[in-house]
Amino acid sequence: MNHSASDQSLYIESDEGEDERKNMSEEEHDGSLSDSSNAYNRNRHQSKPSSYSTAWPKSYRQSIDLYGSVPSQSPGFLGNASLSRFGSSFMSLTRRHTQESLPAVTKPLLVDEEATKHKRSSHSLLPSKASSSMVSHEMAISNDSSFGQAVVNGVNVLCGVGILSTPYAVKEGGWLGLIILFAFGILCFYTGLLLRYCLDSHPDLQTYPDIGHAAFGTTGRILVSIILYLELYAMSVEYIILESDNLSSMFPNAALSIGGFHLDAPHFFALLTTLAVLPTVWLRDLSILSYISAGGVIASVLVVLCLFWIGLVDEVGIHSKGIPLNLATLPVSVGLYGYCYSGHGVFPNIYTSMAKPSQFPAVLLTCFGICTLMYAGVAVMGYTMFGEATESQFTLNMPQDLVASKIALWTTVVNPFTKYALTLSPVAMSLEELLPSNHGKSRFYAIAIRSALVFSTLLVGLAIPFFGLVMSLIGSFLTMLITLILPPACFLSILRTKVTPTQVTICIFIITVGAICSAIGTYSALSKIIEKLNT
Repeated sequence: MNHSASDQSLYIESDEGEDERKNMSEEEHDGSLSDSSNAYNRNRHQSKPSSYSTAWPKSYRQSIDLYGSVPSQSPGFLGNASLSRFGSSFMSLTRRHTQESLPAVTKPLLVDEEATKHKRSSHSLLPSKASSSMVSHEMAISNDSSFGQAVVNGVNVLCGVGILSTPYAVKEGGWLGLIILFAFGILCFYTGLLLRYCLDSHPDLQTYPDIGHAAFGTTGRILVSIILYLELYAMSVEYIILESDNLSSMFPNAALSIGGFHLDAPHFFALLTTLAVLPTVWLRDLSILSYISAGGVIASVLVVLCLFWIGLVDEVGIHSKGIPLNLATLPVSVGLYGYCYSGHGVFPNIYTSMAKPSQFPAVLLTCFGICTLMYAGVAVMGYTMFGEATESQFTLNMPQDLVASKIALWTTVVNPFTKYALTLSPVAMSLEELLPSNHGKSRFYAIAIRSALVFSTLLVGLAIPFFGLVMSLIGSFLTMLITLILPPACFLSILRTKVTPTQVTICIFIITVGAICSAIGTYSALSKIIEKLNT
């Protein structure tokens, strides 16, 4: 793929990086013709600044790499001092010698700025104003992600907490509602390919905001960025609700009373979770959390296995036949199924990190196939076991006296503690970019912004503590925009002179389906949230 934008236009070379880049170039020469051409185009545009790299949010590439990537398996990561500055090097979702002018993610927040300055070469392309207000992110990173690594990244992004609500989605929509799950999987797979074509259209395009910029100018970039950040913020709210629900189910009698102030179990655990994750959000070095959160795939598989073990081995459940179709609450399930395929914000990063970009369609197909089978399997098993008693998270239905239930519950509880900071940090970094240059390096302002974001997620979570309905709202409003509406719209705008009539028809169809599902699902979720708040 032809790509190069912000990473290369804001690149700060090191002497070691020069030698490493030469070696990598020799390795690329042995690859396929298309991949060699891609490397040539990247180098050709390396010295040319791009408007995409200087527009807000400049931190998107870096922060989403941390959010969605699987770290490299370097054995010397923690023990070798010579590798310490390579601590945030990932085996995927990152590009060779990426340098960005943005808050330093790879160093702690509470450090001496002067003590951590890196050596810069004389041919730095950073403007003086940017360098005075922001810190470069120096790390050795590569775009040699293999097929397997890209698949793991994709599954890690797609298969999140949404899998907990698929049985609830079947309960809300009925068995025939599963058709929506498979239909969304097909449509989202296709729109993921459309993002690839958009990235291929210009060598400077690297991220989803870049695509929005190319399609609709600065307004499009800002709009796409805001939608993506809102989704990440909403996911952080879901983590608070998730922790509150599951911990209070395990410890229903927990409470806190101070003077005349009383907190019941759900409120107590929501507050406790917020205080627990707060220090992790203050960190600028999120590489350790990224290592741990890479186990999200394992955690999801483990919870699924526990559900099947309880249903098939322990034979727990009512084994309900269920309802074929529930039109009254079908729109809620539309949003829940839509949420399951929320990964398009990371797909461009996965694509531009691959050693062989031509394998991207196969990677997407594998990721969607694995995740769809997992979603469908959990949905069928969970709804069969619990029937109309199915909760918004199937872990809440599990008998707590069983070992498999305890494993599933604690896995569900522990996993968000590593995900929360990685999910909210992109939002925080984008806001920190907006600080005036004289405050850009201030530890106080950074901590204040991050703390305010964390406590705001607590307040939102306490105000609307309805995990399933909030997920349906996110899926209907934000995810539909990101996965079904914006990709074909950007594709038609960027490649307007090259698209075929068939492609135009397909894109218009997908946009129409996305818009209708978004409108119906959003209205239904909001109305049910309001109804619950008034009861």
